[in-house]
Amino acid sequence: MARPLVYRRYGGSLQVSIPSFEVLVEAVRIPETQWLATACPLEGLNCDRGFLTFVDTDRNERIRVVEVRAAVEHTAKLLKSYQGADAASEVLELDALSEEGVKLRDVAGILLETLRAGDRTRISLEQVRASEKALLEAGQNGDGIVAPAFLPERLRPLAEKLMASFPEVRNRAGQAGVDPPMLQRAREERSALLAHLAGRESVLVWGERSVEQARRIQEVRPLLDTYFLQCRLVAAQPEAVTSLKLEAGRVQGSLGDTQALARAVSELPIAPPEPGGALRWSRLYRGPAFEKLEAFRRDVAVPLTADAATLGDTAWRELSARADAILAWWARLDASPLRGLVDVLPDISESDLDALEVACRADLLLKDKLDAVEELERLILYQRWLLTFANNFISMPDLYQTKRRALVEKGTLILGGLRYRLAVLVTNRAAHSALTSQGTTCTLYVQVVAKEGGASYEVAVPATRGRSAYLSVGKRGVFYDVEGREFDAVVTQVLHQPVSLWEAMMMPFERIGRFISSKIEGMATAGEKSLDAQLEKGFTPAPVPAAGAPAAPAPAVPVAGPAGFIAALGITFAAVGSSLAFIVTQAKSLTLFDIVSAAIIVALLVMVPSGLLGWLKLRKRNLALLLEGSGWALNDRLMVTRDLAALITRRPRLPKHATVDRTDVLRSVLVRVREDDEAEQGSPGAWIVLTLVILFAMLWQFREPLLREACKRQWMDGSVCDSVLSPGSSPAVPPGQPKP
Repeated sequence: MARPLVYRRYGGSLQVSIPSFEVLVEAVRIPETQWLATACPLEGLNCDRGFLTFVDTDRNERIRVVEVRAAVEHTAKLLKSYQGADAASEVLELDALSEEGVKLRDVAGILLETLRAGDRTRISLEQVRASEKALLEAGQNGDGIVAPAFLPERLRPLAEKLMASFPEVRNRAGQAGVDPPMLQRAREERSALLAHLAGRESVLVWGERSVEQARRIQEVRPLLDTYFLQCRLVAAQPEAVTSLKLEAGRVQGSLGDTQALARAVSELPIAPPEPGGALRWSRLYRGPAFEKLEAFRRDVAVPLTADAATLGDTAWRELSARADAILAWWARLDASPLRGLVDVLPDISESDLDALEVACRADLLLKDKLDAVEELERLILYQRWLLTFANNFISMPDLYQTKRRALVEKGTLILGGLRYRLAVLVTNRAAHSALTSQGTTCTLYVQVVAKEGGASYEVAVPATRGRSAYLSVGKRGVFYDVEGREFDAVVTQVLHQPVSLWEAMMMPFERIGRFISSKIEGMATAGEKSLDAQLEKGFTPAPVPAAGAPAAPAPAVPVAGPAGFIAALGITFAAVGSSLAFIVTQAKSLTLFDIVSAAIIVALLVMVPSGLLGWLKLRKRNLALLLEGSGWALNDRLMVTRDLAALITRRPRLPKHATVDRTDVLRSVLVRVREDDEAEQGSPGAWIVLTLVILFAMLWQFREPLLREACKRQWMDGSVCDSVLSPGSSPAVPPGQPKP
């Protein structure tokens, strides 16, 4: 009876619980829509590469649902006990094999005997790989490809010659050798080539130089074919001789132009065409082909035709036909794979080829045995990794654990006093960041630099706590991979998002501060430039008028020089003073409590919407985008809850029983340094300004009682004081008192 499946909630994601291999057999049957992942890339997973290769049956570098199901069903069929799979053991108990695994049990026994193992009841992954390596190194590959090193010494030269003649084939050990298809083709090519060589004497009628002379004929063939065709034209139409000559005007126009003259000469026939169809060597024009034709006459035409004066049309066609036959025969010989063995081809015996084929057939007989060794390795890898892989594919509980690491994790980043636990491999940062930027998770892209020239790689790290404002490109840290190895780490890109509610509420003020500071800096820079321009303009000397020239009229209003600058400065101070007066007038009726309350209200009006928006962003943080950017296909979101955020990004506590000394060591050091240094001159101006501001605030807060007391002492009449303190009224002057 099948065990009922249990679904658990991890950070808002509902995932099936797979505690054992027996449960996994049932879990793979649930609909694909209930799997957390439906596909993932092989690259970036922290498990045995051989296991991933076995699961990836279609060799597309991705693992899909159907392949995981097939792997689980294959393992369940061969095992009758799942204890090794539950323990993720690399040691296979032979008693755990089912009836369908009898073949694997026999092969395991052979391997254990070969290794002379003491315990014959179990076999480990290391033993399987060691025995397979030993078999491969001994030349036993099971693929029928035998390397020359494993052949009898008398057959090695022949094997090497055949390997040089045919396309290379390699066995499972990566060694080049010979195989039955190569030997079969060698037999066929050998028979064909021997038959072809048998007709050599009948084709090469010109002796050892037949091929060379045929190639010389082929070189001049276009020239001579054209000449004999022109002879036929003149025989049919004698007046065509005139058309084959250059016009006098063209010759006259080409004089003095070497290139034009060369083109004109190249259009002439090689000799005057004769109606009888004969080429008189003595009448050759000294055109561009003269030297080539003269050499052809001397080396080929005269020796082959025995006529030193002429070459007839019929004789030329016979030479051309024989040349074609020779070149065709030679092309067939040159195309044969065994062309390099022509000299030793008769010495290759059928018995030697048979001996090579026997060696290849003997190696093929080991195929079943070696295939069984591969299947044994597959089963042990499935026993070791399938349950772990399922808990990182069908569901991902390891992502929410502190003692176990998910297969997708690359390691831990130490940066800025924080420990970032989750890091995912990134092969294409542009595509990855384009996807993660659609989310609300602050993400770091970090280049992990290996020491001593090792291979470096890039990871994506989510930041879920701390301050994102402290994260910047170029910041350095340390990276520890899952095996504990240390690497240098450099931040290459930051996708800024709030990582806490407080940071989200303070972001508007940070932006306002940056805006104000940038504007002030811009205004200061512009003011400095304007002041420099005014000073430069004010101190420019006036031009001296020429003698006798009338004096230039003085400007009505000075617009430059020190006077203009002082006037502009006065206008500026007046504007600022009037603005301050307006502000003081408007704030005259406000108390200090009113000012503080207004500031708090304004801050709340800014912080509350920002905090609400930040809260919504924090609730929408999704780790699924991080994995999908690396090539994963996920069915559900992996929301970053408060607990998961604390798990991913941590600030470790101080060591246990550690104490903190609150004394600032720097102060004691500075005291000793200042004793030896000259005392600095104090700057009382800042303290005076601060004292005046505090005094003004206190007087402003208690201005009404103080004014009323002073008024009473002046006029001794409360009604007069009320009229004085009331804006817009004229106080009555008591009798005998001067008007204020």
